[in-house]
Amino acid sequence: MITKALLRGGIPFVIMSGIALSLYYQGKYLDAKGTFIASFIAFFVGAATVIYNIDHWSFARKSGVHFLIMLVTVYPILLVSGWFEVTSVWDALKIFLFFILVGLVIWSVMSALAKIFSW
Repeated sequence: MITKALLRGGIPFVIMSGIALSLYYQGKYLDAKGTFIASFIAFFVGAATVIYNIDHWSFARKSGVHFLIMLVTVYPILLVSGWFEVTSVWDALKIFLFFILVGLVIWSVMSALAKIFSW
């Protein structure tokens, strides 16, 4: 399972890091930084998908564990990414609400697609 997680997260991380490096050498430093930060998010999201292959877990448990992993990996990345202004606890709460909203939308779409294509 660890190997699958590293592949699922590592492949997009390597590709996106390569793109970030290319952007950096073109002098597009902000784009490079944003792409590199996004590569870390892609790594953790991709790696965490292996949770959904644990057959003896309920869908609710898989979803809950996935949420917790995203909370301790992606949310902190968002806080330090520079994509959002974080000068107060209120700012961090707004980012958390954004994190929850986007997560719910993505989770809903992916859950619906999984049901449609799992005949």
